[in-house]
Amino acid sequence: VQLVESGGGMVQPGGSLKLSCAASGFTFSRYHMSWYRQAPGKQRDFIAAITTGGVTSYADTAKGRFTISKDNSKNTMYLEMHSLKPEDTAVYSCKAVFPGTIRTYWGQGTQVTVSS
Repeated sequence: VQLVESGGGMVQPGGSLKLSCAASGFTFSRYHMSWYRQAPGKQRDFIAAITTGGVTSYADTAKGRFTISKDNSKNTMYLEMHSLKPEDTAVYSCKAVFPGTIRTYWGQGTQVTVSS
């Protein structure tokens, strides 16, 4: 089982990034997927989620700026981020959860740095 995030990097305030989370080793379409982030010295926070049926939800900090999506044919989830702020700087990780169970997989994360 593997979740591999990519697309992170350094961007100026107001910029955009699109993160990807590529899944392998399990049936991607049967798992609820989500994005979390962890800034240095802080707890890991929920950012956005998408269910097996495509229903999305967002943390308040992400609403209106971030969009979560997935492509089951590519076993990949995305997080499109716009109007980035310095406080969005963090390691972004993806999570997969099999509905109704505690079966959970995490990726290693990708660093996003928003700085001028």
